[in-house]
Amino acid sequence: MQEVAFTALVHGVYVVTYSHDLVKESGVMAVNVLTSEQVELGKRFGYKSGRKVDKFAGLEWITAATGAPILPNTYAYLDLKLVSTFPAGDHTLFVGEVVEAKILHPQAQPLVFKKSDFF
Repeated sequence: MQEVAFTALVHGVYVVTYSHDLVKESGVMAVNVLTSEQVELGKRFGYKSGRKVDKFAGLEWITAATGAPILPNTYAYLDLKLVSTFPAGDHTLFVGEVVEAKILHPQAQPLVFKKSDFF
């Protein structure tokens, strides 16, 4: 049994997505925490496949310590190194060790998921 410490994050990704393949192949991932004003940005990254469209086109982004892309206009980010994977039906659970985490815009409010905003 593997322990998950406070310095780790568990994230589930649907196995047929382009993002799934990128994380598995690169061994790194980032979580960009959107602000309450960035629902449309969330839809941009959630509704289209990266196989068909460059989701970062026209956006400002920087590279984190691991090489993962960070959106500097978001509320915060976590830069993670993949440490383990677990199959979970049609998803894979990725366990990542936090390499770096920063709140970029503390004056903003983080986006709280509401189904009605996205569906």
